[in-house]
Amino acid sequence: MPTLIAPSILSANFLHLEKDIEMINQSEADWFHLDVMDGVFVPNISFGFAIIEKIALKAKKPLDVHLMIVDPDRYIERFRAAGAHLISIHVEACHHLHRAVYAIKNSGAKAGLVLNPASPVSVLENIVADADYILLMSVNPGFGGQTFIKETIEKVTALKDLMIRKQSAALIEVDGGVNLQNAPKLIHAGADVLVAGNAIFASPDPTGTIHKLKHL
Repeated sequence: MPTLIAPSILSANFLHLEKDIEMINQSEADWFHLDVMDGVFVPNISFGFAIIEKIALKAKKPLDVHLMIVDPDRYIERFRAAGAHLISIHVEACHHLHRAVYAIKNSGAKAGLVLNPASPVSVLENIVADADYILLMSVNPGFGGQTFIKETIEKVTALKDLMIRKQSAALIEVDGGVNLQNAPKLIHAGADVLVAGNAIFASPDPTGTIHKLKHL
């Protein structure tokens, strides 16, 4: 399967957001990646339902909504109603993972589980087969533009091994500091979806960068 590319809207120009959305629409990108931060689970606040609803009006590709919030299961239906096609929740922020995963699926969205850099893949042992995708954070969540944590490459390999053992068909997504230099190693290790923010939006040619990531 070709690698899926999900530009992170957190790095877009919010004064000209419609322009950046249209750039993604016209590019070879596959998803829009939207980071929702509450200032509690992570030390930053980003955007919520209103912005997602507006993006959904213009986006021609699925919205991959990453919830960096406490008690995310309280808001699943609202994010789905706002336009989310994929909803991912942090293992570290949710007390009842199976219940939350199936609440996401029952809403009609794809269900993702997220691991912070310090969380081992072993915590997914009893649920990896239930998720549609697993998102590995390759930076500590909360801010864009951070340096990629190189141990993530080994973590992708370990997750792939666990998924094979558990007969999981989930996709592996990686988010944080992904660029043209480390992306080939992530793909070789087993990553299916690459989230890229600054690597795309700080590029002099964002569409060209998406093309390069897509065809590594």
